Amino acid sequence: MTASDLSVDGVTLTAGARRLVHDVSLTARPGEVIGLVGPNGSGKSSLLRAVYRVLRPAAGRVRVDGADAWSVPVRQLARTVAAVVQDSGTEVDLAVSEVVAMGRTPHKRLLSGDTPEDTELIESALTAVDATGLADRPFDRLSGGERQRVLIARALAQQPSLLVLDEPTNHLDIRHQLEILGVLRGLPATVLVALHDLNLAAYYCDRLYVLRDGEVTASGTPADVLTPRMLAEVYGVASEVAVHPRTGTPQVTFLPGEPVPAVPAGVDHPVS
Repeated sequence: MTASDLSVDGVTLTAGARRLVHDVSLTARPGEVIGLVGPNGSGKSSLLRAVYRVLRPAAGRVRVDGADAWSVPVRQLARTVAAVVQDSGTEVDLAVSEVVAMGRTPHKRLLSGDTPEDTELIESALTAVDATGLADRPFDRLSGGERQRVLIARALAQQPSLLVLDEPTNHLDIRHQLEILGVLRGLPATVLVALHDLNLAAYYCDRLYVLRDGEVTASGTPADVLTPRMLAEVYGVASEVAVHPRTGTPQVTFLPGEPVPAVPAGVDHPVS
């Protein structure tokens, strides 16, 4: 597993007459963990779909290692990019180990069986997400959290150089949220991940892009981006942000019931 370079250049996405994302640009350098944050409906999932080639841009380009992701053959791209999506609709009558083995498909010839290397990668992926004990269980009888871990294992078995994840901590308990994000943080791959939990994003991501109404409203390190001003303007909440004394990363504390501070007109958030 290596790491890819991702460049999203001026991407606009539409659905009929509705604009989902407008003129969004971002970069992910090899080995970085890049977080997408923003309210519901801000365009995070749509942007990810353009990267893993489900939603074609109406304008702009997505480049992986310099190549237009929409011009590369699908099978070739699948050797580089893996995705874990929300509501994947994966309802299959397969054992967990067979679902994870599907991640090896882009690297194999049609109808070829698993090699010893495939088996090792499948077992390693299951171990990484604490799902070894689920290997023989029917996938369609798992809980939501168990399914999520298995789908992440499938993506890990794919050995991508760019891993794209849409809310990978959904359905997971706190322990598994931390373990999964720790695994992603330790990969020798580039990671683009949408997250709702801002404190998790602050701890595990190198840089953040804040989306609102389909546009990037701020970007930079978590310390640059996660400010009470940004949270008031983008999320409409009052908050305090401090540096945690042990982790050294920003920690957001929301202040329910307190008035949302006014944001001065004409003041921009950092975009880098």
